Amino acid sequence: MSLGYAEKLSYKEDVGAVGMSEVFDSPHVLQQKIKQLAKMIKKSKHLVAFTGAGISTSCGIPDFRGPKGVWTLQREGKRLPEASLPFHRAAPGVTHMALVALERAGILKFVISQNVDSLHLRSGIPRNKLSELHGNSFREVCPSCGIEYLRDFEVETIGLKETSRRCSEEKCGAKLRDSVLDWEDELPPTEMDEAEKQCRIADIVLCLGTSLQITPACNLPLKSIRNGGKMVIVNLQQTSKDNKASLVIHGFVDKVMAGVLNHLNVQIPPYVRVDLFQIIFNQFRCVSETKYAKWSLRVTSVHGEKAVLPFLNQLSAKTLLFVESLDVLCNMQVTFPERPELKTAVLQQQPFLLKRNNRCACTWPGDLKSRPLHMVLWVNFSEGCGCRFISIDFPVDFEASTDDISQDKDIVIQRLRDMANQDQYCGQSSVVDRKLISASGKTISTYAVATNIAQYSGFPSKTSDITRLSNEEKEKVDLDGGNGMAVSTNGVPAKKVRVH
Repeated sequence: MSLGYAEKLSYKEDVGAVGMSEVFDSPHVLQQKIKQLAKMIKKSKHLVAFTGAGISTSCGIPDFRGPKGVWTLQREGKRLPEASLPFHRAAPGVTHMALVALERAGILKFVISQNVDSLHLRSGIPRNKLSELHGNSFREVCPSCGIEYLRDFEVETIGLKETSRRCSEEKCGAKLRDSVLDWEDELPPTEMDEAEKQCRIADIVLCLGTSLQITPACNLPLKSIRNGGKMVIVNLQQTSKDNKASLVIHGFVDKVMAGVLNHLNVQIPPYVRVDLFQIIFNQFRCVSETKYAKWSLRVTSVHGEKAVLPFLNQLSAKTLLFVESLDVLCNMQVTFPERPELKTAVLQQQPFLLKRNNRCACTWPGDLKSRPLHMVLWVNFSEGCGCRFISIDFPVDFEASTDDISQDKDIVIQRLRDMANQDQYCGQSSVVDRKLISASGKTISTYAVATNIAQYSGFPSKTSDITRLSNEEKEKVDLDGGNGMAVSTNGVPAKKVRVH
């Protein structure tokens, strides 16, 4: 869970047991248990995963109850941990992607999560195969028509409160609400009902990275046992449900799941993140008296001009005062390669807005025409992205009308993911749609760009490491057993991409 989420929760005196010591099975025992779990999963007809905060700690998101958990440190009066990445830039880890692999193979039927970090959805678990019992920090819901809105930024409130946005359905327009529960909020019936149904028919409920303390969610896996199923627990701490489980594994969930998939001969797929943004170009008519064509260029989030673009640095005005070279930290540059007389624009802060006047080219008296303008947008990515930048060609013909473009967003995103997987680097981009609003002379172009790729490439040797684990965790991982999964985030600079 993110620190932001923990700070938003209302105060609660008793949050249950915290600071529980970690227990590790010996390397030999761990290997035997991983092999046993793989055999159980292979025979399973209806496997359900039940996940907690422990599956996200290797992604840079602190847990609550571990030795360095948020609530543990609060109770001890110590400083809270710092996430290695901003919450919105956290990428799914080995366990998330292992579950995706099992789902795609037809083995995993459903995922029940107590996490609000949205990593299951980002990883590729279908929404109709996922119950998020405690909500999602990136999801808003319309209380009137029920439509869900998944954002690329963390919603500002929790506790099912109204947010600053409205439903975009033409016949609705109701104020949206966040989907994250506070302590006293009841579990959403739609999520809970489906979770109960799946546990009742499950022959195995695989509990991953959860202390099984928060009620009533923690009792869901027991419904499988009552109907002849089995419960398996993979966690670093002992739980009150251990004595009811058919198998208890004390080890890192990433290490266990990587080992299980190795025994099943199932490949863990890479994770490719795709972000969306808009380029809004607004041209004004050339005025004969001034002989200038006025235009503006705005780069913004698809969720509105006030929403931040999560794959770009957020530079404060105070930071900019101490920057000697703006080019070092600038988020975006706009260049004009065929017009050397036009100065390069350097844009630091969102919202990105560029206003210019272009001198018109007169072909004969009384006829003013603006020369076509070829712009290139150089977009520099923030830390946590797999590539440093992309370049996007943005040609403008002031005299010719722009053709509308409309492509299926899901198809475009999948194509970008396939390209990133094939080429093993991110930075690919594509137009999703382009709309011309003739009345105002405005063109709105929506782009999709692959901003990160994480490869899960086999098992590490003794000299390898598991890159998503902290230094302390790396020291605890026994690589001799060969049951950890190496993760690499591709940092190869992106190639120049021409967008048509």
